[in-house]
Amino acid sequence: MNRLSPFNVVSLTFGFAFLYLPMLILVIFSFNESKLVTVWAGFSTKWYGTLIQNEAFLDAAWVTLKVAVMSSTLATVLGTMAAYVLVRGGRFLGRTLFSGMIYAPLVMPEVITGLSLLLLFIGIGMDRGVMTIVLAHTTFSMCFVSVVVSSRLSTFDRSLEEAALDLGASQFNAFRLVTLPIIAPAVISGWLLAFTLSLDDLVIASFATGPSATTLPMKIWSSVRLGVSPEINALSSILIGIVTIGVITASLMSKRHAVRVRREEQAAQRVT
Repeated sequence: MNRLSPFNVVSLTFGFAFLYLPMLILVIFSFNESKLVTVWAGFSTKWYGTLIQNEAFLDAAWVTLKVAVMSSTLATVLGTMAAYVLVRGGRFLGRTLFSGMIYAPLVMPEVITGLSLLLLFIGIGMDRGVMTIVLAHTTFSMCFVSVVVSSRLSTFDRSLEEAALDLGASQFNAFRLVTLPIIAPAVISGWLLAFTLSLDDLVIASFATGPSATTLPMKIWSSVRLGVSPEINALSSILIGIVTIGVITASLMSKRHAVRVRREEQAAQRVT
């Protein structure tokens, strides 16, 4: 068994400190009594109560969640369809152009994407609000879903699908009953990735939104420009807690699934 050398221990310590020490300091100062975020004046949870009563932040959080759910769902559907066409469609006229259009947002600067979408919405006379943010987030996040699903489809055993077709299933039923359940982990991963990208986005949403809709990153950014308030520390701490719980839950579920699969494989080997 390999042991950690002193150099590796020091490197890991500084690496984790660089990544997580600022977050820890932010969480600690979210319980600061003083309104000055740089001066510790005692322990208090009053800023969390103030945050709950701040309707502007609550409205922005609701808009952000609504946009994230709708855009990630739409991006997952479109990205899965695009991945299926790219992997199973073979060579067809315009395939290179189609794949280039799908993957372009991966390398396109967000400022360019946001500006082009803004000009599009103005050109077609569409009022900017929640729906324009949803369309904008779908545009740049569906490529990530397509990449994740394509990697799973490329290693998919097509004999299972062909067996369903031989047994009389239609192409759609074979995809719905055989292919989709097998690639479901990739589809779910793509949805979660699109959801995370939508929650985190600031640049594209700034171009696509209007006065009627403000996302949480935009609200935080506009508030920070006037000075960091303890309410923002409290809000950031809540977000860190939600992400931490989500990561721990996903890790436990993944570990439990791996243990179950290992037990099933061992049981199958004993039977054979």
